[in-house]
Amino acid sequence: MPPTLPPMPDDWSRLLTVVAHPDDLEYGVASAVARWTAQGRQVSYLLATRGEAGIDAIAPAEAAVLRQAEQHASAAIVGVTDVTFLDHPDGTVSYGPALRRDIARHIRRLRPDVLLSTTGALTWGDRNLNQADHRAVALAAFDAAKDAGNRWIFPELADEGLAPWAGVRSVYVFGSQTPTHAIDVTDSIDTGVRSLRAHRAYLEGLGRDFDPDLFIKSMSTQAGELAGCRYAVAVEQVNLTSV
Repeated sequence: MPPTLPPMPDDWSRLLTVVAHPDDLEYGVASAVARWTAQGRQVSYLLATRGEAGIDAIAPAEAAVLRQAEQHASAAIVGVTDVTFLDHPDGTVSYGPALRRDIARHIRRLRPDVLLSTTGALTWGDRNLNQADHRAVALAAFDAAKDAGNRWIFPELADEGLAPWAGVRSVYVFGSQTPTHAIDVTDSIDTGVRSLRAHRAYLEGLGRDFDPDLFIKSMSTQAGELAGCRYAVAVEQVNLTSV
């Protein structure tokens, strides 16, 4: 079968990821990040929360410290040193102006060419419910990409010395049921697996057997079949229009 997903365009130098929790990027996407940083591209992580409500056996204050440290370690494995947490409440992230402003502020500061975020759909995979924070952050990321270029939306950002930035051309969505492109991660998938293993406390807190290598390679094999390679990450491209 010929490949049905073309390669994700590589006409960019700066990419900002926007997700809800530590470990959201590590279930496959980190393999793509490892490829990009090895190519000399700039990738930054922006997380809405510190994941403090994500480990049932550990109180939020302690979990926040653990998960923040694990995210920094995980990011370093794939070549990312710029990791920022917004401190919205884990589990109850609210879509609205406050979240959009925080993301738009970071976009103006970093001036990325493209954004990468998770799907904001109600479900993913085999009709699994998409967690509420994921949905809120995904929608806010789309809107903030437009907000960042409009001087009349959140004008207080200009007072902070952050000029409008309308340079975000596309937002790429992982976990989408309607992918348009793929990234070949055959050479970087083992690095991506190591980045997931760095979330040790979280994985141990799952209370069930979980094999990061098996999970990521199984999922990436499916995308690879669509991309004509061994392992791939599938994404949906959403272009930002001027309307």
